[in-house]
Parts: sequence; structure tokens; C-alpha cells
Amino acid sequence: MKLLQRIMLIFVIVVAVLCIGTFLFLQQPVFGKDPAGTRLERIKKSSHYKDGSFQNAHDTPMLSPDASYPKMMYNFFFGKSKNAEPDIRIPSVQTDLKALKEATPSIVWFGHSAYLIKINGKNFLMDPVLSGNASPVSFVGKSYPGADVYTTDDFPELDGVIISHDHYDHLDYKTILKLKNKTKHFYTALGVGAHLVHWGIEEERITEFDWWEDMDLGDRMKITATPARHFSGRGLGRGKSFWASYVIQSPTHRIYLGGDSGYDDHFKAIGDKYGPFDIAFLECGQYNEQWPFIHMMPEQTVQASIDLKAKVLMPVHWGKFTLAVHPWNEPIERATQAADSLNVKLTTPKVGEPIILDKSYPSEKWWRKK
Repeated sequence: MKLLQRIMLIFVIVVAVLCIGTFLFLQQPVFGKDPAGTRLERIKKSSHYKDGSFQNAHDTPMLSPDASYPKMMYNFFFGKSKNAEPDIRIPSVQTDLKALKEATPSIVWFGHSAYLIKINGKNFLMDPVLSGNASPVSFVGKSYPGADVYTTDDFPELDGVIISHDHYDHLDYKTILKLKNKTKHFYTALGVGAHLVHWGIEEERITEFDWWEDMDLGDRMKITATPARHFSGRGLGRGKSFWASYVIQSPTHRIYLGGDSGYDDHFKAIGDKYGPFDIAFLECGQYNEQWPFIHMMPEQTVQASIDLKAKVLMPVHWGKFTLAVHPWNEPIERATQAADSLNVKLTTPKVGEPIILDKSYPSEKWWRKK
């Protein structure tokens, strides 16, 4: 009996230590904060917020019916493709970002979903992750060699940082800290501002959007938050903040900034309302048949660009991190094949290589180099 009591006591102590350790670990600033107060009250008024969580327009299971979390974790750690990471150094072009002076809009990609947009005399940076990893701990989700040749010091003064949602590969604590003093304003989805305020950014420099809400950017420019099919969360909970894509309109151009999204009819709705687009940035990578509703297969990425009525497609969400089990360059290979078959114009710049709208669309298949 005494032995059983000792075992039970040890078990209780171990569980208590684990619980306390987990609680303390989650108090680190990298995890951000859940919305509260007036921010939460505004969220509750959204038609997309129900039962304490944001919802997609259509039912969106996290996993396919035949998948499971244990199976998914096993495949992630033990079932990755042999070339899930590149055997080459990611090539890049060293562009002076502060000296971009093209009259037409120019865009520079930094791998994954981060890119700088210079349009109508303004500088916007989308989903920057420049700290070397896409996770709350430095030893998980490391960026590929060569993919981090740019740092926050390379950027010009920014009129805005645009954040699609709060996942670590789109909202990076260390990068935001380095950018907050050179950024005039932050644009994001409902609830994400709670993280930014927790990290020292003033409320007046943050605008949060529900889907279909917009804001005048001055100089006859506008940003609109549009739907996406995804989820959110940095800690143990999900759905406390929203996810979105964006449309930027200038007097001469329209650009679609796609955050993470599974395929659905919202692409056609956006294309019908705001298209045609001069260029669309759409996720292409980190997919799997086990989670088919929250990320697109490359062929769906190409179809989404057609739905959007995009003149040019730029596949993003690949080329920097391994967050799924497929070969690192499979997304762009499949997207290239699908684009060729559907007569979709694709641009595939190297990291740092400028796209100049109406003028220059790099298309070298650099990922095939040895």
C-alpha cells in the first residue's frame, strides 16, 4: 500500500511539474496574447466569430477523415521525403531595397510568404519572417541556407507591414521587434493586434480588419481584407484571432496578397469583385493529403489564380522552410506544370530578385540548379 501511495505521489508531482513548466513556457512573449477588453468586444460582433472562435465560410476540418494527429506527427518526424530540404544553397540576388526607383510597382521576395511591395511611392512588407526559423524555439523550423541573406537593416522605411494571420511562419516575434521602429503602420486581421500590442506597438499604429473591410491608404490607394480558408493560434488554443488575404489597389494596379488558404469559392468571389489583378501571390507549399482543406495543392494554386483573374501568378509559401513532408521543390515543379497546361503566366524570381510589374517577370527555374 505504501509503495502504491509513493508511486501515486510521484505521478502527481511529475504531472504538476509538467503543467507548471508548460504554463511558464507559454508565458514567453513570443506566444503573444489573446484578445481581451474592447478588442474582444469588437471580435464578438463579427459574423465570422461563433462559440468563442473564428470560423471559415464553409466547414473546414483540420484533417482529412482518414488522418490522425499521431499519424501526422509520425510522418512529419519520420516520413519526410529524402529531399525535404534542398541540397543546394538557395540562390539570391542582392538588391538595394532602399534604392528601388521604378515608376511601376516592384516586388521583392524573401522566401516563403515574405515580400516587399513598392507601389505608388509607398513601401509595404508582407508576412516578414527573417529571424532564421519559423517556430517559437530556435532549433525547430530553421530556414534553408542562403534564404536569409536579407535582414531588417536592408529595408527602407516602411509605410506598412501587412500580416495575414498569427502563425509563426507569417508573424515572427523577433522580426517584428526589429521592424517596429521603422514601420509607420501595421495592418492585420481581427485579434492579431493583441500580439502586436503585447510586443510594444501602439494601438494607434495598428488596424485590424474583418473580411471585406477596407481602409484608405492615401494617394488614391486602398487596402481591403478578403477571405481565406485557414485557422490561427500561437499557443494551445485556436481561432482567437482571424486570418485573411488582402487586396491592394492603386490608381494604376491591383495586387492580390494571399495568406494561407485552402481552396474554396472565395477566390472567385474576390476575383469577381476586385479583379482582374496584375499579379496574385498565392500559397504553394506545405500541403499534404492529411490536411487538404487548410492548404492548397499546387494545381489548386494555379486554379485559384484563374478564379482571381490574375494576369500573373507568383507562388509563395515555399523555398525557405520545411513545414510538411513533400520534397522542398515539389510545389514549384507541380505549379509550373499546371500553369503550362492551363496557359497561366508564372513568375519565379530568386530571393531578392525584383519583379517589375508590366516590365520584368523573372522565370528562371533556379531550383533545378546543382
